This record gives sequence, structure tokens and C-alpha cells, in this order.
Amino acid sequence: MKIKLFSAITILSLTILAISPMAAFAQAPAYQTSFTTSITYQNVDTAATTSLHILFYADATSTTPIDITRPNLPAGAGTSIFIGGVAELGGTFHGSAVMESDKALVATLVQLPQNSTTVKNRPLSNGFASGSPTVLLATVLKNNFNVTSMFSIQNTDGQKNTITVKLYDTTATLKGTITQDIESGASFLVDAGTAAQLTGTSFNGSAVVTAKRADNSDGSIVGTVMELSTNGPTEDAFEGVSTGATTVYMPSALCDFSGSGANGYNSSYAVQNTSLSTATDVTVTYSNGSHQTQTVGAGSKKSFIACAATGAVGSFSGSATITSLTTPIIAIGKVFGKGTSTAFVGATAGSAKAALPYIRWTQAHWTDGTHQRAFIAIQNIGSAAIPASQLQVKYADKDGNVLFTDTNASAIDVGKKFNSNPFVTSQANMAEFGFYSGGVTGGSAIVQCNAPSCQIVAIARIQSINTSDGTTVGEDYNGIPVP
Repeated sequence: MKIKLFSAITILSLTILAISPMAAFAQAPAYQTSFTTSITYQNVDTAATTSLHILFYADATSTTPIDITRPNLPAGAGTSIFIGGVAELGGTFHGSAVMESDKALVATLVQLPQNSTTVKNRPLSNGFASGSPTVLLATVLKNNFNVTSMFSIQNTDGQKNTITVKLYDTTATLKGTITQDIESGASFLVDAGTAAQLTGTSFNGSAVVTAKRADNSDGSIVGTVMELSTNGPTEDAFEGVSTGATTVYMPSALCDFSGSGANGYNSSYAVQNTSLSTATDVTVTYSNGSHQTQTVGAGSKKSFIACAATGAVGSFSGSATITSLTTPIIAIGKVFGKGTSTAFVGATAGSAKAALPYIRWTQAHWTDGTHQRAFIAIQNIGSAAIPASQLQVKYADKDGNVLFTDTNASAIDVGKKFNSNPFVTSQANMAEFGFYSGGVTGGSAIVQCNAPSCQIVAIARIQSINTSDGTTVGEDYNGIPVP
């Protein structure tokens, strides 16, 4: 099968490709930092691959990809490829890739900051198994909330597509239009900080991207956003979506958890009304019963902060469900505080099984900041409680061997969540999960619910220590539904 892999910024050398921000952003560590991508992927099939290739496309006009053959991967195994180590790509690469395999794969892209003394966070985004004629980006920022967005659109069609990017502010006013031809497999990057269509010093809005073939029939595209701080070291990434829904699920919701204000973890949701003609009332209901309702105008977006909800209490860690009264919506979740800056896409549907290709845990190298820890949140979005022992999180090594299975000890009510991590039982063999001698890495997880008609959604938070000030940095990515 083909997995459409997409990277907002794929940069193999810090010295060759530097982000060129506006002069006003001269002291912006994250926005000025270059990144090199590691593609972490997992075989979620029942047999080993016998053919595995990655095709790299350098820019929007690329028609002949660079074909890299990869070693075959056992069933259940996870591994990675560091783009900076691929000699065939030369000194620099900035584009997209398509992974081809005869077995089912999932993939998560890890953006590694090259200015690691300042920027510690690793933006995460998933690959795509298919595209659509429309991509919705719920949040696009230019020097707003101290953040500037960069986003790329990749052509997942079999022929050249012409994309049209329409940029709307929070009142649904069209502020700019970008048109670009993209060859099959290739991608096009938009830097909101330098885009001529976004005049003025700042912008807060969203984007609607459509794709057409030469005969005006619908094309097929995917998209991903990176958000980079314009005055600090934080950044995150999230995927575009093809359609909205009237119900959206958020596996992570926090209010002053493990501290208050900036000293605690908090969550907010950016909710966009996909209709350009009809307003809607949106309600966020948290798993502790607190709630908030706001009217979201046609094509506009509103922010919902967990601690601002009616009935909100501190030390809350749970989940949430977002409902729209009239029109489909899309939502992006953010977790902030204590140095953390994360983003994940609200889920409109669930599955009984989800894959998480990039899972790590360290005990020995946590405080020195060189290795990471993964925390998984799994929300029950089905119509009935998940009975005890019916939800399993299987942690597999680089060869696909399941080293540990975490099982829910009690029932998980509808809308509630279950938390897991590789070291939850302090098993000695999981103390350095995913890390091997010689710098080799590889660890993944499969979340599976065995209850009848079970539906779950999941996110993983990858955290590490910023040794300069002792804060914890982190980023989220969504679990990928698999059969």
C-alpha cells in the first residue's frame, strides 16, 4: 500500500536551508530554527513486508522522485529513518515523500530541532493513507499569540493538481488567496510570516484548501501545519482534515493539573465552523461535568479553555466531547503550561484498534534530556462503558515483539479516558523502552478494545526535559485507526 507522508518542514542540514522570517521576528528562536525529519513507521499487518520504498519529492515541480529502498519490516515492528542520514538526498532536502509497501503501514513524522540548545520540543504529525479534494486547517497564525504558522499541501493524486488556498480571519473575511500547481506526490509550503497575501503585521484565522485537475475534476491532497513561536522555543504540529462533523472527541482535557496557571498543565480547543453561511452554537462538555457554550459565526473560530468552563475545577485531567448544534465543525486541541506546547486533531470517529508508531520511555536518561517518555490517553467514545480488562495497550519492540501489555483494571465510562505508558507497572524490561545500543531506536504500541461495538480514540504525548531550565516540553500526535 502507499502511505502519503507529509512534512511541514523537511530540512536535512541546518547550514543549508534557514527559515527567513520577517524582520520583526529577529529574536524568534523557534521560528528561526531549522528541523530535520525522522520518519517513524510501523508494520500493522500480519506478515512482514517484502517490498518497502520511500519516494522523495524535492519541490512542487518534482516529477521524478528519489527512490530509497528500506529493509523489510516484521509484522508489528516499528523503526525509523533519519532524513539527515540519507546520502541520496544530498546536502539539503525540503519537500515530501510517499512510502510504498506491500503491507499495511502507519507513520508519524518527528521534526528534530537543529538548534537543540534553545528548542527542545519535537513537532509530531502523522502520515496519510489517502487524500481528499479539500483540506481544512483550523488554525493559521502570523505573529499572533507569539506564533507563526507554516503549512504544506501535498498532492496525493495520480496527476498534477492546482490548489487554491483561501485564508480567512476569525470573522470569516477572506484575507488572501494563493494558487499553485503541484505535481503528483510533491508538496508546496506556505510560510504565513512571509506570504505576500497576508498583509499587515499579524493574522489569526484558518485556511480552506481545494484541489482541481487540469480538466477541473476534483484532485486529492493532504496538509499539515507547524506552529512556531516568534519569541520563544516552543512549536507544535497537526494535520489538516477533509471534513467536519457535529460531534468531535478530545481525549485530553486539563485544568490546572499538577499546578496552577503557567505552573500547571492546561488545555484549550480551537473550534472552527466549516460553514461559510450559517452560525452554530458549540458546546464543550468535559468528563468531569463542566461545560461551556459559545456561538461560532459562519466560517469563524472560537477558543474554549478548560479552566473557563462552567463548573471547572483545578487538578482536572480528563477528556471532552464537543458538539455543534447546526453545522459541522473541526477542532484542534492544545495543551500548554510548564513549558509544554502541544497540538492534536479532534477526532470525528473512532475505531476498535489504533496504532501509535512512536513510543519511547527512559528512566536512565530522563533528567539529562537526551531521551523521551510517552504518555497515551485513550477515550471511550462508544455507546457503552468498556468493561474491565477489555482494553489493551500492547507495547512492541523494534522487531515487533510485545514486551508489555497494559490492561484497564476497571470499567471506562462513555466519554471518559484511560491513561497508559510503557513503564506504568515499573517493569525492569520497560525502563529504556524503544532505545537500543548504538543509537538505534524503535518502539510502538497498539491500542485494542475487545468489547462489542467498542469505539476509541487516542493521543500520545511525547515529553522530554529542557535541561536549561528543568521544564518539561512535549508534543502530541493522534492514534491512527487500523483494522
